[in-house]
Amino acid sequence: MKLITVRDIMTPADEIAMISPYATVRELINMMDTRSVRSVIVERTSDNDAYGIVTYSNILEAIYSNDGDMDLLNVYDIASKPMVQIVPDLDIRYAAQLMINQKIKHLSVTWEGRLTGVISMTDIARVLMEEARADM
Repeated sequence: MKLITVRDIMTPADEIAMISPYATVRELINMMDTRSVRSVIVERTSDNDAYGIVTYSNILEAIYSNDGDMDLLNVYDIASKPMVQIVPDLDIRYAAQLMINQKIKHLSVTWEGRLTGVISMTDIARVLMEEARADM
């Protein structure tokens, strides 16, 4: 198996859906619908802050527990934060192992404190399926 790094398959930062932690959940849902994404990265409020992530699961849990009021909740109320971070040159096998061990589906890819991309379990699975087809 050829060494494939996180950098090879990650979604680069300029293509990532990002939202302010101060946006409402309604704004978040509209963004997810407009961009056709299932997760959104939550911006940092300062250089010392961590990135977060919001997925459909976070939204459904928050709406259910708050009687469906999307306008009273902000993104920071429901985000999973901090995101687990990895470096771009990490072998995807280690990224996959980290996701399995931590029971998470997304990792932020950072370099020198800045977000350079995001990698998901789906990204890694897609590569593994391509390799399996190539070996047939």
